Amino acid sequence: MSSIKILAIETSCDETSIAIVENGTNVLALTTNTQISTHAKYGGVVPEVASRMHAENITIVLNETLEKADLKIEDMDAIAVTYGPGLLGSLLVGVNFAKTLAYIYKKPLLAVNHLIGHIYANNIENKLEFPLLTLIVSGGHTELLYMSEDYNFKLLGETLDDAIGESYDKVAKVLGVPYPGGPIIEKLAKQGIDSYKLPLPVNDGTYNFSYSGLKSSVLNLVNKEKMHGREIRKEDLACSFQKVAISEICLKVNQALQEYNVKQLVVAGGVSANQYLKEELVKVCQQYNTEVTIPSLIYCTDNAAMIGAAAYYLYQNKIYANLDIDACSYLNICE
Repeated sequence: MSSIKILAIETSCDETSIAIVENGTNVLALTTNTQISTHAKYGGVVPEVASRMHAENITIVLNETLEKADLKIEDMDAIAVTYGPGLLGSLLVGVNFAKTLAYIYKKPLLAVNHLIGHIYANNIENKLEFPLLTLIVSGGHTELLYMSEDYNFKLLGETLDDAIGESYDKVAKVLGVPYPGGPIIEKLAKQGIDSYKLPLPVNDGTYNFSYSGLKSSVLNLVNKEKMHGREIRKEDLACSFQKVAISEICLKVNQALQEYNVKQLVVAGGVSANQYLKEELVKVCQQYNTEVTIPSLIYCTDNAAMIGAAAYYLYQNKIYANLDIDACSYLNICE
């Protein structure tokens, strides 16, 4: 098999990431410049700051990636970039940078959906086996899909309001936990017990999710306890919240496994790094002899290697983007 090297660029939020991926699975080099410490001062990502930092760092990240792989842009077969969804200003930095490289070096341009990138992050270490279910859990998305083959997506359900990752961060804010709150809530939950009663968000027979009500329930509970002068046991409330939030996921996955005969459950997105989620999903899938695949931590969060992995299919099928392609902040996975 010939060696196809793709230079991939990811700037959808607050990570400036560039990778060189060979044949869709072999990561020759990956460099990710994170902005977490900067945005932590503001309690969340500030779009204007994020895009400015991308512009300042992207050339540095490119040079470091090329040095790691001991390669030049001339050695690449194509340039891939995330064009959506995400923060528009951040996306524009990456898209315009990729278009410039593709034009100057006369390379095919591959436009990758960020969410599809998260799915194909699993293909770097574990080969995707179709048919499969894919669960996307991140700060902005909660979706359950069926895939019969590469790039064939059937949306089963999605969040009606907040995504699961967003709910983690909002609950963290209610509890006075610093940004990013998700990992800290998970850590607190391990130290607590499930002693607070919270409602299961959506149990209506559909595959849709909802987390806005759960977040509001936590806020109301905290306010009520404070009014009565009772101290909030953060570890216990984090445990109760996480149990209900993950139960919602497992309920829908279990329902889908009953309806669809699949070989794998592929978990994608930043929240896939949550160990409790992984443990609970394994319990569900064991009942159906279904394999659960979750990327290593380095590929769970936003990174360019996943974009290179997803772009390989586009390259093989000559699905090239025109140089007039624009960034798209809102983008459906089935588009």
